[in-house]
Amino acid sequence: MDESAIKPVLEAALLAAGRPLSVDELHATFRWGDRPDKKLIRKALAELAEDYTDRGIEIIEVASGFRVQVPVRFAENLESLHEERPPRYSRALLETLALIAYRQPITRGEIEDVRGVAVSPNIIRTLLEREWIRSVGHRDVPGRPEMFGTTKHFLDYFSLKKLDDLPDLSELTDIEALQVQLDLPSVEPKIVNEANPAAQQDDVAANDAEPEAPLSESANQPAAQGEDAEPSNTVVIVTDDAPAALASEAEDAPEASEDAESDAALDDINAANR
Repeated sequence: MDESAIKPVLEAALLAAGRPLSVDELHATFRWGDRPDKKLIRKALAELAEDYTDRGIEIIEVASGFRVQVPVRFAENLESLHEERPPRYSRALLETLALIAYRQPITRGEIEDVRGVAVSPNIIRTLLEREWIRSVGHRDVPGRPEMFGTTKHFLDYFSLKKLDDLPDLSELTDIEALQVQLDLPSVEPKIVNEANPAAQQDDVAANDAEPEAPLSESANQPAAQGEDAEPSNTVVIVTDDAPAALASEAEDAPEASEDAESDAALDDINAANR
């Protein structure tokens, strides 16, 4: 097959699919007798990505394959095309996701130990429903707590190819540093007015914004919530730029467990994300 005819087919496939396509899937879009070598497909994809430099679309490689997307720098220009309110993420959800991303495999109890408050079941449910995390097994300790890790969909959503592409914690000191590394626009957090429930009706993660109970000193369980329990302020990001909080929220987390069980679970996570 003529190499000049490869790029138009790849371009059409990526635009029509509306999702990432692997090299195998792109290879299958060509007729049987005209299928080019997969090396030629990768070469054509690299040329297409170069062709799109400084244009309104770009081709990037994520965990699931290659996709066409709009560069982040055009986000403000396209806001008027979306009538629905952008999803909001509470600080509690972002902290939980950050700990799972950087310290996986990790149990709910270990997350609570780091954050010092009980993790709402709604937060875990929201992350599972969005397919950002999944269960990767159970730790071999009394009670056999469930361990969580991130998914390939998590990598795709945040435009990452693999877990190693997450910004290095040692290179980060604040959210602004992460925004530069991930090429994210500046986002000003807003405090939700908890006295006005109507303002939160459309929040994607509104169900995880419930007050979090501090952990009791005697056990790793939520303390009783009485009249003196103070709900924590919920910080929300009013765009899809939730990854801008991931690394900074995980920065104070303890070192990941070195036991063989955790290493085996992490190997399973990496294998599933390939």
